[in-house]
Amino acid sequence: MRELKIFSGQSNPQLAQDICDSLHLSLGEITLGKFPDGENYCKIEEDVRGRDVFLVQPTAPPVNDNLMELLIMIDCCKRASAARITAVIPYFGYARQDRKDEGRTPITAKLAANLLTRAGADRVLTMDLHAAQIQGFFDVPVDHLYAAPVLNDYFLDMGLTKDEIVIVSPDEGSIKRAIGHVKRLGGKLAIVDKRRSDALETKQENIIGGPIDGQVALMFDDMISTAGSICGAARLVQREGARQIHVAATHGVFCGPARENIHNSPIDSMVVTDTIPLAEDQADSKIKILTVAPLLAEAIKRIHHDQSVSEIFRPRAE
Repeated sequence: MRELKIFSGQSNPQLAQDICDSLHLSLGEITLGKFPDGENYCKIEEDVRGRDVFLVQPTAPPVNDNLMELLIMIDCCKRASAARITAVIPYFGYARQDRKDEGRTPITAKLAANLLTRAGADRVLTMDLHAAQIQGFFDVPVDHLYAAPVLNDYFLDMGLTKDEIVIVSPDEGSIKRAIGHVKRLGGKLAIVDKRRSDALETKQENIIGGPIDGQVALMFDDMISTAGSICGAARLVQREGARQIHVAATHGVFCGPARENIHNSPIDSMVVTDTIPLAEDQADSKIKILTVAPLLAEAIKRIHHDQSVSEIFRPRAE
């Protein structure tokens, strides 16, 4: 048996600790810091020769610092003769730059994937990529997890009936995700027609489907960044007569005016997972955090024992 070792970067150490607690393991000892000139420093403080190593590091803001730290951690383990290195990246930064949407622009998601592979990662474990095809950017195996079961269970516990729910897709790109939630939660499907004028500005114009009037609207997205788009969609849903609006997303990036946008929006509650730690200046009474640590822990255990990861999401027989 290859001994399992889990180490954490500085991006989300609490999530790494919660994963270890779920597995009844001790978090690996590692020293991370910066030299006076700003260069990153890393030293693994225990033996990893011949071990199965998992490095937990979401590449959340500050993206460049956290990505570089992960690359250095991978290289450190590679040179310490680890048998296998899995980069556990619950939130994969640069995922929105997954294609050339106009001339003379990079595909930075592919570049980030190349860097991780060349640094020495043998496989990647991630969650709710912004675009599922990013899995193909890596030249190593990628295990792609979904937070949908955690989010669905939260809404099921609210005791809402199928007749009073409408699942709202905040844009056309989230339709498939919304349909998946309809299958689990029931209710009708509605789609917000979102038009993007540039990289920062979007406009919500129409709603397709429904009905919305008098219903409890549940809106699902993969990430909340400035919250401008989701709050705009919420205002449109409110105008259509929704009596409650609840938002769920896997990644709470919450940058820029996110807190102000959420606080001033008609959203009644917002739930995100702990793939990214919530900054103190972005905390709000409307925001609730759910943990995905048990889900990641189960995936890590299955990878370590060379078992199927997809079985986690397979419906169990009643």
